[in-house]
Amino acid sequence: MAIQGSRAEEPGGYTFDDLAVVMGTYNEEEAISTVLDDIATVTDGRAEVVCVDGSSDRTPEIARDHGATVIEQEPQGYGVAVREAVLTPDRPVVVTTDCDDTYPMESLPDFLNEINDGADVVSGDRLYYGAEQMPAMNKLGNELFALLASVLMGKRVHDTTTGMRAYRREILQKTVWTENTGLSAELLMRPLMRGYDVRERPIEYDERKGETKLDPFSGGAAIAKSIVRVALEERFR
Repeated sequence: MAIQGSRAEEPGGYTFDDLAVVMGTYNEEEAISTVLDDIATVTDGRAEVVCVDGSSDRTPEIARDHGATVIEQEPQGYGVAVREAVLTPDRPVVVTTDCDDTYPMESLPDFLNEINDGADVVSGDRLYYGAEQMPAMNKLGNELFALLASVLMGKRVHDTTTGMRAYRREILQKTVWTENTGLSAELLMRPLMRGYDVRERPIEYDERKGETKLDPFSGGAAIAKSIVRVALEERFR
């Protein structure tokens, strides 16, 4: 979603100079330019951007032209790419997003403000406003994933598979991340079950550009298995 006008107001404490925005990218040449332009507009070009890329199209070239650090990687799945992305930056605040233009980069100041207020993890809740642009099957699946995770953790969460979150870097660095397709759920569940200050923040969700890469059935089964596995591991660690 192209952002018009000047960048958003910057919060105190950590600033955009302390922020890295990271993503796994795979054949997203239709959307990547808009996403990177939006990040630059909101942060006045001060945020570091890292893309871990396994594309066969022009995605990495476009990302480099926009000033992003591109780490090329053979396609090994969502989690492998995002794990590399979150562990790469040296900046103290790391925000994950997807490169399909579904997430609101104008929310970056709000996420940073929550970190400055003491949050360890800020998780974007796509379902709060209805997620009307999300396919019905995906929306139902995401609601069921959140319910499953909530029951297993004994703590209510509303969107376990969102791709937009902010983290204090030290939490990412000190945790061993093991999941692939289910990494997004793991990135929420392990910090929450270890007692970190994890906050959900409502965000708008837009229609994606380009085609989805995740099969709803095999991908959904893999995510559900990850949720169960991570919850059990954390219960008995």
